[in-house]
Amino acid sequence: MSRFSLKKKSRLLLNVQFQTIYNKNYKIHTKNFLMFMYTNYLQFPRLGISISKKNVARSHDRNRIKRLVKESFRLVQHNLLLMDFIIIVKKNIHLLKNNKIFFFLKKLWSYKSKNNVLNINRL
Repeated sequence: MSRFSLKKKSRLLLNVQFQTIYNKNYKIHTKNFLMFMYTNYLQFPRLGISISKKNVARSHDRNRIKRLVKESFRLVQHNLLLMDFIIIVKKNIHLLKNNKIFFFLKKLWSYKSKNNVLNINRL
């Protein structure tokens, strides 16, 4: 049961960690998200979330989206490659319902799973 938990070590928290991944310039664009990724040399994947006030103005909407991203990552983290991921949310995603956002996240994670390595051009 503990393999489905999201521990603090599974999150990117420091600005230095974010900048390192941004500088590597390996990313996936979708309509609603931008995902940066970089191989880490740890035994687990890590997640960082960036939602600007310019894209999602209300804090309760930003928090709702963060909860959905964390939950989707928590459910698939055991299938992901050992990489650091940063999810950047694009404009107007707060207008979507939770199940739609979760669907898009699930689709995004499926392209970075161990079974489907780097099949990104179909997004």
